Amino acid sequence: MLEFDAPLAFLALPLPFLVLLFAPARRERVQAIRLPFFERVSAGLPTGEGAVIPARKRFQLGFTGLLWLLVITTIARPVWLGDPVTRTEAARDIMLAVDISGSMATVDFSGSDGAVDSRMEGVKQVLDSFIAGRKDDRIGLIVFGSSAYVLVPFTQDEAAARQLLATLEPGMAGQNTVLGDAIGLAIQSFAASEVEERVMIVLSDGSDTSSRMAPAKAADIAAKNGVTIHTIAVGDPEGEDEQNKVDIATLEAIADATGGTFNRAEDSQGLTEIYQGIDALHPVEGKAVSWRPRIPLTMWTSGAFVLLTIVGYLAALALRWRRVRRFSAAESRA
Repeated sequence: MLEFDAPLAFLALPLPFLVLLFAPARRERVQAIRLPFFERVSAGLPTGEGAVIPARKRFQLGFTGLLWLLVITTIARPVWLGDPVTRTEAARDIMLAVDISGSMATVDFSGSDGAVDSRMEGVKQVLDSFIAGRKDDRIGLIVFGSSAYVLVPFTQDEAAARQLLATLEPGMAGQNTVLGDAIGLAIQSFAASEVEERVMIVLSDGSDTSSRMAPAKAADIAAKNGVTIHTIAVGDPEGEDEQNKVDIATLEAIADATGGTFNRAEDSQGLTEIYQGIDALHPVEGKAVSWRPRIPLTMWTSGAFVLLTIVGYLAALALRWRRVRRFSAAESRA
């Protein structure tokens, strides 16, 4: 679709024609030489005495009018509007914090097909489906063990997030669990967010062992920054190893402090239902933003003006040269 950014420029389109119709003709006195034999050397040109008004040919008027039209069109700044493009703005930011300590290699997690697999593989399968459904959200992924890392900053590229999720292995970030530091890192990520709906989902199968920031303090800071934290416990709260024993009390306290929910996942089906339930607690739809690409066309109109001007100039030179040759030929015959 063609559109003009300055359509009022076309009001000047009839200006030269109004001047041509109503403005007086330009008068100019020139010296002349009277030649008694002028008719013999005039090469058929009209002869006469007194004032001479050059005749305007239709082609000249049309060519000049075309050049003026190109000038006005260029000033009007034509643009071509492309097909509408629609993009959905993020409705909320969701940060997933996943425990990848060594205990996530424990094989006690039942998959959707009934087969028993490691906790890490079961969690990855459920998270992959959850991330794939985030069409209106920005998703982020933090992994933590002995240290916490931002694996995926907030993004709407769910395909890239799923690819990075697939690379996770137990123990990649160390054997310990720094739950408090993971929450603190998420708070830093949310600080640059302009989205009001801020949700964090923490999944852990152990207890905090070496965080520089206590989980309770991190939860208080998150609540003050408008971050809702939902916690999911995966593992045995009665385990013999203190490091690998899931700390249900701490996870419950984190959820309560931020207005979130605490959940326990025993298998893949249960974990899927937990994520679906959390998703239902924040029913926000993304805002669709539509625009049409604008392709400027002024380079074409200005280029056509320059090209026609050059062609017209060369044509005028050729016509003048032809007349000179005709005059020379007539003079030689005389």
